[in-house]
Amino acid sequence: MTSDNRARSVARWDEFMMKLPKRKHIGRTGMIAVVGAAALMLAGCNQFANIPKHLRPLSSNAKLILEQKGMQEKSPIVVRIFKQESQLEVWKQVKLTGKYALMKTYDICKWSGDVGPKVREGDRQAPEGFYTIAPAQMNPNSSYHLAFNLGYPNSYDQAHGRTGSHLMVHGACSSRGCYSMDDDQIQEIYTLARLAFQGGQRAFQVQAYPFRMTPANLAANRKSPHFEFWRMLKEGNDHFEVTGLPPKVDVCSKRYVFNAVPQDGVKFSSAAQCPEMSVADPIRLAVQERQIRDNSKTQQLIARLEAKENRNGKGPLNTVFGNTAVASTTPAPQSTPPAFVVASEPKPVEPAEAEIRTAKTPPKPDNVKTAYVPEDKTESDGFISGLMKRIW
Repeated sequence: MTSDNRARSVARWDEFMMKLPKRKHIGRTGMIAVVGAAALMLAGCNQFANIPKHLRPLSSNAKLILEQKGMQEKSPIVVRIFKQESQLEVWKQVKLTGKYALMKTYDICKWSGDVGPKVREGDRQAPEGFYTIAPAQMNPNSSYHLAFNLGYPNSYDQAHGRTGSHLMVHGACSSRGCYSMDDDQIQEIYTLARLAFQGGQRAFQVQAYPFRMTPANLAANRKSPHFEFWRMLKEGNDHFEVTGLPPKVDVCSKRYVFNAVPQDGVKFSSAAQCPEMSVADPIRLAVQERQIRDNSKTQQLIARLEAKENRNGKGPLNTVFGNTAVASTTPAPQSTPPAFVVASEPKPVEPAEAEIRTAKTPPKPDNVKTAYVPEDKTESDGFISGLMKRIW
């Protein structure tokens, strides 16, 4: 039983004991009833206790969700992370349509740093961007219950000279640059990933965003030095949301490009200039329509925010969205060579002292552990013996 499960069981036991008649002695029959209730309470927590944690099946509740949404246990997945909202989503492919739909949203227990990408080793920032998780990146022996490595730095990060290693999604609700879930959550997420691999998915995509890529959030964060980086991430977000499929992600000219096919068999290179390339018209037009609509809304919100600031004497109007044309890597039709508007990556800024972001619980002291090293844990008194001590 994990420490979180034990804590919940103790809480349920305390609640149960509070409802008992207040007697000094509860008698033999009462004692049998109490122990029986405790055994039933533990049964739910220990139903998979004899199965290695990385091989445990899905819970009955997770299976019910899949059935209700027309998803199969071994269908492919996509993971989406939203820092500011402290949420992690698992999307699964729907059998009937072949497209992806939201299966479940999990509250991230802790993440460190602030919104914005990880830049260098030791800055305690959690990564943002598009990452690919293969079976070799799954860690069943994590010191943090279970984990998978995000694969930071990816080719985009490397093109910008970013450094860092062992950036994970893991359990134990403890983070120094990672996305940390509680043990029950990572158990389910890990199991969904394992089943997807068993079903034939060779790798799954993680889309890590600073926040939900809405016009309101972009307008509110317009002054960030990472603004152009986030606009680029939004393009990948738009490709996913308008198609219902994870975009093919490549890097050229030190930036992400999505669902693009280079001409003449040229391969993408993260540091080289983008070659001539094309995106299928249905995708290109749908993304362009989405961007124009969101761009217009963002500009309206920026105008309102900065008009208010101007009245308070806080500065000039931001004109980055002044033209409704979208600065995009989505190529134009191939009648003319595609034009690209490449937003330069702003110079990294020195992050402030990292502050642990907590979704549900107050920050706890974090003990730095070496990734991939199993941690031995010992239990004190057994749970039933502990209950007996409470009674007597």
